[in-house]
Amino acid sequence: MIEALVYIGVLFALLGVGYVAMYRCIEHSVALRRNANDIAAALHAGERWRADVRAADGKVRLERMGTDELLRLPQGGTEVVYRFAEQSVFRRVGTGSWSRMLTNVVASGMEADARQNVTAWRWELELEKRVRTSHLRPLFSFLSVPEHKIPE
Repeated sequence: MIEALVYIGVLFALLGVGYVAMYRCIEHSVALRRNANDIAAALHAGERWRADVRAADGKVRLERMGTDELLRLPQGGTEVVYRFAEQSVFRRVGTGSWSRMLTNVVASGMEADARQNVTAWRWELELEKRVRTSHLRPLFSFLSVPEHKIPE
């Protein structure tokens, strides 16, 4: 009888350790999926931004209004505008409504980067860390140059 109780105790201990290991694996899997989704969303937003900068056919303007930052990209009679506010990056085409491109954004900075013959545009982006114990900061840099010769 004592042997059976010992075996049952060992079995419960092993099951407890296995449950804790499985629970931690599930937590890490969910965190990995969230991070992968955040990275994919940032890359899609960056590629959309680069395409819009390349398609600009007029003078690109950067305006700072309080805490908001607006990047205005003229394109064929209309204007594409990017805005960073409320820990999100928004995009608007023409006079349409603002659409949210990214959420959980800690910092976003768009600036002109003058080169010898062209003015490139750089977008520095930092997302919020989902896992507090992570040593890596989710930072992204996108660089683009308008394809059309824009008069200064």
